[in-house]
Amino acid sequence: MAEAHAIAGLSLSLTHDGISVSYDQELLRDIWHAFSRNYKRRIARFKNDFVAGIFPANLQSLVFVIGLSILIAFFDKDTTLGIASFFRNYVFYYIFGDGLISKYLAVIVAGALLWFLLIQLLRLSLKFLLTYKGWMYESPHAGKISLWTKLWFQILHIISRSRPMLHSFQGALPHLPLPSLDDTLKKHLLSMKPITTEKEYAELEDLSEKFKKGIGRRLQRYLIIKSWLSTNYVTDWWEEFVYLRQRSPIMINSNYYGFDTLNLYPTRNQAARAANVTWAACRFRRMIERQEVSPFAIAPKTKVPFCTMQYQRMFNSCRIPGEETDTLRHYDDIKHVAVYCKGCWFKVPVHNGKRLLEPAELQPMFDEILKGDLTPAPGEEKLAVFTAGERTHWAVARRKYFNSGVNKTSLHAIERSAFVVVLDEAEVCYDPEDPSKLNYWAGSLLHGKGYDRWFDKSFNFVVYKNGRMGINAEHSYADAAVTAHCMEYIMLNDLFRQGYDDNGNTVGIKECVMAPERLKWQLDDEVQKSIDVSMNVAQRLIDDVEMNVLVWTEFGKGFIKKLRISPDAFLQATLQLTYFRNQNKFSLTYEASMTRLFREGRTETVRSCTNESCDFVRAMLDKNCPREERLRLLRITAERHQALYRDAMTGRGVDRHLFALYVVLKYLEEVSPFFDRIFPPTYLLSTSQTPMAQCEEDTKDLNIKDRTSLVTAGGGFGPVADRGYGVSYIIAGEDQISFHISSKKSADNTSSHGFRDDLIQSLRDMRALFSADDAKPTDSGKNKKAH
Repeated sequence: MAEAHAIAGLSLSLTHDGISVSYDQELLRDIWHAFSRNYKRRIARFKNDFVAGIFPANLQSLVFVIGLSILIAFFDKDTTLGIASFFRNYVFYYIFGDGLISKYLAVIVAGALLWFLLIQLLRLSLKFLLTYKGWMYESPHAGKISLWTKLWFQILHIISRSRPMLHSFQGALPHLPLPSLDDTLKKHLLSMKPITTEKEYAELEDLSEKFKKGIGRRLQRYLIIKSWLSTNYVTDWWEEFVYLRQRSPIMINSNYYGFDTLNLYPTRNQAARAANVTWAACRFRRMIERQEVSPFAIAPKTKVPFCTMQYQRMFNSCRIPGEETDTLRHYDDIKHVAVYCKGCWFKVPVHNGKRLLEPAELQPMFDEILKGDLTPAPGEEKLAVFTAGERTHWAVARRKYFNSGVNKTSLHAIERSAFVVVLDEAEVCYDPEDPSKLNYWAGSLLHGKGYDRWFDKSFNFVVYKNGRMGINAEHSYADAAVTAHCMEYIMLNDLFRQGYDDNGNTVGIKECVMAPERLKWQLDDEVQKSIDVSMNVAQRLIDDVEMNVLVWTEFGKGFIKKLRISPDAFLQATLQLTYFRNQNKFSLTYEASMTRLFREGRTETVRSCTNESCDFVRAMLDKNCPREERLRLLRITAERHQALYRDAMTGRGVDRHLFALYVVLKYLEEVSPFFDRIFPPTYLLSTSQTPMAQCEEDTKDLNIKDRTSLVTAGGGFGPVADRGYGVSYIIAGEDQISFHISSKKSADNTSSHGFRDDLIQSLRDMRALFSADDAKPTDSGKNKKAH
């Protein structure tokens, strides 16, 4: 702590001559540099926030308006609507008298006020512009673009030429709209029809009607008030109740993972790869702090801005356990990363006080750690398993055993690091002939050994012995799209900006030599028993999860786009076909969609099991159904799915509104037979698509002509339901789609391996629909637990 360093740098002594003060000049110089650096950062942050806040105007426009006002005043003309006269007569007259100083000071102030007023009008106009969502419902492929939408896109492109900063659009983004109660209940009923019997549907319809006419109206009124008083009526509750108040382990249940590139091997040197990844991540952090990251990452071609709030918590953040609820903490001016290697924890500096260390300066520190004769302190090796176990148990242990002394200091070094780097002793790879290797890699990133990842940190970079890497990310601070943006930036910089020499080492000059710091622990038998409790919980979770990754290369986005069908809708229809093959029934399906077109937006649910998709699946499994009919039903299914996805993205979804109503119900301590029946919803098929190509704006200087070789398999997550599947997919290039399938071994009705086999058959059947050969789909419809 700074206070402790300051006290250590001073000494007082009493003599006959009085009080003698001595001090350590070098230490005081360091304190002064830290103080100076802190205020420089604050000034820079204020400047960036100010510039972002006046967008699409700039500081030059202020100078222009004031200069023009002074020029006009020189000819004794007043274009300030009397504001200059007011300040001259009632403010500056009493200070400077009735002279030129008063006159021109008044003109300057009046010009600045007029400029500020114009900025506010401009920002309001921008906010009004961004409320338009009609473009989402118009298809460019069918030529159905209205004149207003074309004009709207042109205005956005003109605005984008003003070089917006990361948060330039934040204050102008509209609030998430609150749907009407009637619309949400109608959509909810429609989503339940494919998965309920006629009797169940009639009962649900009756409960829904009673809720709408009864307590539902009262709950909606409270939400209306909340939507008026907050920028987003659901996000704060979503983060608190879905993430931070959950007491079950976040490993597997909440955290997710992401892969390295599959086919490119930048280096097999573990220390060099760790150094380059660390440097690129710190560079991305600096870009976020300076607001240099593009706000158009999701839609670089359309120039439609998305909410960038989640980037603020990406680095220097940690989830801190609480006995009832966790908290998210973000720290400023962090100059180190935490490193785990061979059961030991280290603090590794990434700054020398003035600048970010170069990869060639970071690699020796990782080498020193890897080559060291390391023996973990008692309890240190499995210490991180606290973050993999029950949250309340970890909160109690943290309060009891890490509240003082070296344990507190070392824990703070991990929690307050920029991020965690794990130097894993395993080797991983992608082998098309041996899928088990990729499955192992997925499991390693999702959970590792349970004790070799700090799951509370915003993310852990896992660098393996053979130079491969991946990421494990905590979910409460941000959604996967933001983490994927960071990973994409790191991989592109690693390959095209930093690089390696012929021996696989980092390149560059070593101007600074620094050393890693071994963290110290005092963990007695009582602490180690507490560690064992969390280890048992974590091990049960690890033993129960089954991961299976399918890298599909028979066709990809290129083939699907030729069909003039949305790739996402195509794959969701494929997953419905696969699930029915595997389970012989339809179930409620979750697909994650973004609501980042709105301020502080996160996600909404697309309920992709629809009446239309069920009709299509039945047709696919009916050997007597003609190919033309299947094609017709597929296109109807895709159109319906696209409509649902657009509704979700534009704030007209179902689940977040129902969730917010349920929270109000609990706050009021009321009961509702309707919510007793439907909440929480059980999604036996939970799906998500990982976005790609978010770095085109941020890596223009790299001149990457062909990005198709930079194929990654994306990432995945654990099963959401005990008897269900989790499926994440990424459309990686024109000829590859990767699927990450998870399930629980303890469930007698699921098998990730079996789902993979059914998915392969479904993908081939979908392709056969568009071939000259009218191939007959396989009529499976049976559970495939044993494979």
